[in-house]
Amino acid sequence: MKDSYLGVDVSPLTYEGIIEDLRGRVARSEQSTIIAVNPEKVMAAQKDPQVKQLINASTYQIADGVGILLASKVKGGTVTSRVTGVDMMARLLAFAEEDQHPVFFYGAKEEVVTKAIEEIKKTHPNIPVAGYSNGYEKDEAALVERIRESGARILFVALGSPKQELWMKRNMRALQNVLVFQGVGGSFDVFSGTVKRAPAPFRKLGIEWLYRLASNPSRIKRQLQLPVFLVKVLRSQK
Repeated sequence: MKDSYLGVDVSPLTYEGIIEDLRGRVARSEQSTIIAVNPEKVMAAQKDPQVKQLINASTYQIADGVGILLASKVKGGTVTSRVTGVDMMARLLAFAEEDQHPVFFYGAKEEVVTKAIEEIKKTHPNIPVAGYSNGYEKDEAALVERIRESGARILFVALGSPKQELWMKRNMRALQNVLVFQGVGGSFDVFSGTVKRAPAPFRKLGIEWLYRLASNPSRIKRQLQLPVFLVKVLRSQK
């Protein structure tokens, strides 16, 4: 069973639960999609039915944001731990290396995606990299064909939301060889070292948002979505 907040589904599975479930789905050649859900996306889904449909149609809607945890607590939900997009990607990289699933990286600037792969190979030297493309590829059909021919089984798409989810929806049918799709937003920036994550204490307490706000005060408008989201959840019937 999944939780639902303002009509947007959220999976209660942990990292380990998702990987275990994915192993079975991959063994059955079933395609899976992973989308991160946070209060900002839930609020966007209230204005755009397509965003809501994209999220709810995915296989795993991961609780990427302390706001989702708070909503679960006040509504008696089943989501008990965060599953961040960047950490989910890290788990999938380990899964890919362990089970030898070729990985394709798509998105970000050329220097970012290539540096991300270089850094990933340092911690996962045996990971099979099927290929990569920066996020500025104009010929979508040619890119899809390249991914298909690469034999990739795991695909990370870093185009920002909802662009990356729309891309996956358009091209999943043509990419039957790809069994795991994850929209990863700015995760390539983190893996490349271009963007620094919040220190561990902030992450452990679930207040990365505070660190990011202090580092970039212009995010205040985005962060104000959290109280609005929580008020709406409190008033909602679901």
